[in-house]
Amino acid sequence: MDKYRKVFKPKEEVVKSDEEIRVTAAGSVSAYVSRAATVFNELNKPFVIVQATGNALTKAVTAAEVIKRRFKGLHQITELKSVEIVDEYEPLEEGLDKVTDTRSLPVIEIKLSKEALDTSNKGYQPPLDESEVKEYDAEEMARGRGRGRAGGRGGSKGRGKGKGGGKSSSKGSSKGKSKGKGKDEPKGKGKGKSKGKGKDEPRGK
Repeated sequence: MDKYRKVFKPKEEVVKSDEEIRVTAAGSVSAYVSRAATVFNELNKPFVIVQATGNALTKAVTAAEVIKRRFKGLHQITELKSVEIVDEYEPLEEGLDKVTDTRSLPVIEIKLSKEALDTSNKGYQPPLDESEVKEYDAEEMARGRGRGRAGGRGGSKGRGKGKGGGKSSSKGSSKGKSKGKGKDEPKGKGKGKSKGKGKDEPRGK
């Protein structure tokens, strides 16, 4: 394929409905749960559809499981399908034809509904027992984030105390040195001079 280059097509604008939650591999599960809360509580929609493609499939399943454990009485239908994507490559040399490559991309759609769904559907799952559900609380999530930030600040204070201790120890060592010089140097010089003069001067006379 060194003699070809990929033809980049403009992305098609797809209109997303309010009920859709599109999951990506880099997205945050907590953000998807918050979006579900918005759909159910603020938009008053009876269902959400969690959708993902490719390597984001496992995260979509995780997000759906968390949503089921934050909102009571959610019926579920899971559907797996695939989408064909056609890539085009144009030649860099004359005399060569365009090349197309068709690949299949897996897609998952998980519908979570407060209203009853088709129980005969092979992807149907009934609501979880209420004992397994801890209802979504936005204030509790906000408090949890606040605790995490406070813990980070406390750690920085601890480092400041460590630096202060280092300064006090250096002052102590400098005091010790100055005392030592004051006691030893004058005594040593004074004794040496007086003894030397006392012994030599009488002999010279």
